Amino acid sequence: MAAPVTVYGPMLSPAVARVAACLLEKDVPFQIEPVDMSKGEHKSPSFLKLQPFGQVPAFKDHLTTVFESRAICRYICDQYADSGNQALFGKKEDGAVGRAAIEQWIESEGQSFNPPSLAIIFQLAFAPMMGRTTDLAVVEQNEAKLAKVLDVYDQRLGESQYFAGDDFSLADLVHLPNADFLVNRTSKAGLITERKNLARWWDDVSSRPAWKKVTEMQSAPRPS
Repeated sequence: MAAPVTVYGPMLSPAVARVAACLLEKDVPFQIEPVDMSKGEHKSPSFLKLQPFGQVPAFKDHLTTVFESRAICRYICDQYADSGNQALFGKKEDGAVGRAAIEQWIESEGQSFNPPSLAIIFQLAFAPMMGRTTDLAVVEQNEAKLAKVLDVYDQRLGESQYFAGDDFSLADLVHLPNADFLVNRTSKAGLITERKNLARWWDDVSSRPAWKKVTEMQSAPRPS
């Protein structure tokens, strides 16, 4: 029997990995439907019905379709609230205050961390895979931007165990894909590992079973 949840896109995509990590934390069975972007499958009429901008991932369950990875993660946490890690999007007793504490760091990830980190990842990891020349000027420019963000992060993580407080939450999870690329697939691991509090946080969150499963899925051979 097929899983009731389908995630469309390649597992190597940080955005697809973000959604997979959320589903694994929530113990929601799912299947990955590969999308070969090199062949333009993400621009096909059938895929554009799921994701009108032709980007990955797209998500589908028995109720609806959703696009944009952070929106998908929020939906998963709400729709499957009683499954898996029930505190991933805040504890009920913490109410609006607890949810806001998580939301502000999700927004920080999307607005401040993701743009420079993704630019570095593309140049150092994806461009070589695609046979493109790495633009070192872009790397240098975005490394400077990212360093300022990570200084703020390091200070925050010196004050609390995780971004939103004492519990691992969606605020931490959304950072995992790009952080993993930086540490394990580029020469810029020191951006995280040479900052004391960030390094402690990374050792913690990257050892979670859900994230380990994501990295296993990323390393698995593609189906023929």
